Amino acid sequence: MTSDDTPQTLPQRLPEDRFEVGIIVARRRLKGPWASHAWLPVAALPAAPQAAPWTQLSETEDEATFYAGAHEVMLHIAETAHYRDNLVSGRPSLWVTLHATAEDTYEVASVTADPYEGESMAEGIGEIVEAVPMPPEIQAKLLAFFEAFHIERKFEKRKRDRADPEALARRAPGMQGKPE
Repeated sequence: MTSDDTPQTLPQRLPEDRFEVGIIVARRRLKGPWASHAWLPVAALPAAPQAAPWTQLSETEDEATFYAGAHEVMLHIAETAHYRDNLVSGRPSLWVTLHATAEDTYEVASVTADPYEGESMAEGIGEIVEAVPMPPEIQAKLLAFFEAFHIERKFEKRKRDRADPEALARRAPGMQGKPE
């Protein structure tokens, strides 16, 4: 209590609107005649490790995995309904985009938790976009952001104006029978 006997409220800490994740990519061997391998994002880490980007993590005959580096995920208040859709989807995901910087050299171009943004990123040519499983720690951050900022908006279907048959009958002379 303060000296004037009013309760003192402590400021609530708002959830983070940005955080870093580490991205794991794989180079998988292909059996077709046109390419020997393909790059593919396969996982996201809940935090960026102290490893240098493109550190090789493992290798088998068919696949090599690399830590591609850290990337910031930004959350936006206007997209909270999209984050909810992602969390309740049954498979919460992060969408990772790899961009070619040279032949067989890539960088992490973007990471998003918005499934609709992820879908639109997949329409680009030359980009590699994959949905990877969202770690539980990131799911918790996304849920906290949703709970703090989501405002449910009621959907209102617009009503069309009724056509005025009198106005349709009074077309300008010479316009009778001609398409508009």
